[in-house]
Amino acid sequence: MQHIIGHDRTKSLLLQLAQTGRVPHALLFLGPTGSGNLALAVAFAQLLQCEQKSPEGACGICPACRKAAQFTHPDIHFSFPTIGANAVSTDFLKTWRLALVENPYMDANTWLQRLGAENKQGNITKDECNAIIKKLSLKAFEGRFKILVMWLPEYLGKEGNRLLKLIEEPPEQTIFLLVAENQDMILNTILSRCQLIKTESLSDDDVAEGLMEKRGVEANRARQIAFLSGGDFNTALQLADNPENDDARLLLDWLRKCWRGNGVELVQWTESFAKLGRENQKQFLYYGLHFLREMMTFVATGSPNLRLRPEEILTAQNMAKVLDFEKITQLAGLFNDNVYYIERNANPKILFLDTSIRMNQILKTV
Repeated sequence: MQHIIGHDRTKSLLLQLAQTGRVPHALLFLGPTGSGNLALAVAFAQLLQCEQKSPEGACGICPACRKAAQFTHPDIHFSFPTIGANAVSTDFLKTWRLALVENPYMDANTWLQRLGAENKQGNITKDECNAIIKKLSLKAFEGRFKILVMWLPEYLGKEGNRLLKLIEEPPEQTIFLLVAENQDMILNTILSRCQLIKTESLSDDDVAEGLMEKRGVEANRARQIAFLSGGDFNTALQLADNPENDDARLLLDWLRKCWRGNGVELVQWTESFAKLGRENQKQFLYYGLHFLREMMTFVATGSPNLRLRPEEILTAQNMAKVLDFEKITQLAGLFNDNVYYIERNANPKILFLDTSIRMNQILKTV
């Protein structure tokens, strides 16, 4: 567990739970995207199965640790969002293991695009819930516990009701480790059955140290990237590997076109954007909300220390000359509403053309 970036207090708590043997049957790791709550849950699962654990953590060398590190331990099961009405996680285990090896700090969009989401949205299906019930009803193969690590239970929706009895009265030596980012999207009946392990965004120092350790990034650049990432290590890794941000360029292009208000340009932009797929469209809107929040900070405080790249800061400063706090708030409201509509399968061409026209009206209002 020592290889996990930051979260010293949380790691100490988990070590104490493992050492005392007082592990709740259901834990909910709740934290923002890129905070490392998935990495923590996976490391904790390994610790629980370790045959030679010490006060410092799992030994890393026993058979259980070696299997857990490769995500192949027969008593550590994984559940996660997939694509398809009848999909189950076991259909994607090979891809999942590779994704965890590459980046256990990944976000939902990165994962779903890896599965070829395109215009499909991720979910945790009825068939997946039934498969979980069946798997956890069996005896453990070789470990002390049967452990289910469920990443993003937000994607369960109402299907989560199928797991309520299992979570409330699990078979002996069965542990649920749920890993979530948005508490409001999880059924209250599931939340009430879990003990909360809350993680915060990583500090800039932790992110910088992680970049130097895991990517060999030079110290000054690591500190720059850490500041821009805002405690999200997944974003920090993307910035380190790909300095250019397509979402940033796309947003600035859209804002310029909305400012000009040329109908032909807006239609062309909307038709091109509609081809990106729903998960990419949501990711773009989340970036847009981040940009607008930083603009609000600049308008409210005048501070140039924004978590944006230099060219983005320049654009934000120029836009702040013609946009007041109220207009920025209206734009953010539009973006937030669009996330909701995309999740409910609104027609993207109609939705974003209408949004473009409304943005033009907001930008041009005196």
